[in-house]
Amino acid sequence: MKKIALLMLLTILVFLSCNDDNDNGEFADYLVARPLVMSRVEFANSVDIVAPLPIDESGKIYAYQDYIFINDKYKGVHVIDNSNPDTPQKISFIKIAGNVDISIKDDFLYADSLTDLVVLDISDMNNISIVNRLENVLRDNVIFPFEAQIFEWQDIDYENELIVGWETVTERRRIADVEQPELFIDEAVTANDAGGDTGQGGSLARFKIVDDYLYAVDSHQINVFEISDLENPKDLEDVFAGFDIETIFNRGEHLFLGSMRGMYIYNISSPATPTFVSEFQHGTACDPVVVDENYAYVTLRGGNFCGATESGLYIIDITTIESPELQVIYPMDEPYGIGVKDDKLFVCDGASGLKVYDKSDIPDLEQLNHFEDIVTFDVIPLENQLLMIGDEILYQYEYLNDDIRLISSLNLN
Repeated sequence: MKKIALLMLLTILVFLSCNDDNDNGEFADYLVARPLVMSRVEFANSVDIVAPLPIDESGKIYAYQDYIFINDKYKGVHVIDNSNPDTPQKISFIKIAGNVDISIKDDFLYADSLTDLVVLDISDMNNISIVNRLENVLRDNVIFPFEAQIFEWQDIDYENELIVGWETVTERRRIADVEQPELFIDEAVTANDAGGDTGQGGSLARFKIVDDYLYAVDSHQINVFEISDLENPKDLEDVFAGFDIETIFNRGEHLFLGSMRGMYIYNISSPATPTFVSEFQHGTACDPVVVDENYAYVTLRGGNFCGATESGLYIIDITTIESPELQVIYPMDEPYGIGVKDDKLFVCDGASGLKVYDKSDIPDLEQLNHFEDIVTFDVIPLENQLLMIGDEILYQYEYLNDDIRLISSLNLN
């Protein structure tokens, strides 16, 4: 963990200075990040199944059979019975320290716990059990909140404590007192086609199961696990994939990785050894990617320390997979997750709401609907309904011929 701490310090260098003589300066709101710390002893015993809890910070969403799993960032997973989409019910909470991602196949749930991979048997939702824990197999899985503008560190005993996540809050600061962070990158390190009964994650997922393999991306690598024996994953050789990898999406024999620098495409026809095919570079921004037969859809979110100043939806022609080409850019406000279902494209545009488009005539999009006055984060287009996670609220919509309609919302607090 000393190595991880050193990496953090090298990756994000932030200096705060206080000048008592500048009391009359201008003020602004800043997003401040502070580390969440846990003792090593507590971390080793941090997985547990408890009664439903209020959500603290909405994370990613995952659907499996009649259940919905919603990540509570760095804390675990809320389990929701969705057998009746009109009235979904919270039934339990799986406590997993440092958790941000899950994936499920044939009643086995795989979850990250900082650098560990945890396996749970969920065949009986009233009796979820832990069946395995692989330690230190997600080696670069420390996720920094790059959208933050100020990082504040506290005294941490790295011999006995771990950083398991980050707390981000908006605080008002004097502009003259805040020196902008300098990001350091080490240049020298330079639709879900899964087999079996597999669940479905959103566009922000970092875990993806394809047949007998689990692919888990961290900031630089594709971590490959062979899961034919579901209880006992085999940790295979990692594949270096670039820089600042954020998301993973699968279509057919290809993985599409979304990063702060661009979109990377890997071939998994030999599933144990993903091989690089091509890339599309878009500068520096926070982004996920989803794909249909001929196009990749990438949202870039600017206005933060991912680097970009402009936000937008990029549509990329991948007809020739070896040479993806940009078709068009649509301006957005603060886009996060995206989803595709038949001829519909769904864009979570942050505080600007959910935008629904007809994508049947690329590069021209026709906006079908705009659900305003809600905060949106990520979507999962299922066969019969659309799931969307917002600001501590789960929304469900039904598809109409050329529109969608809200059928329920569940406040997670």
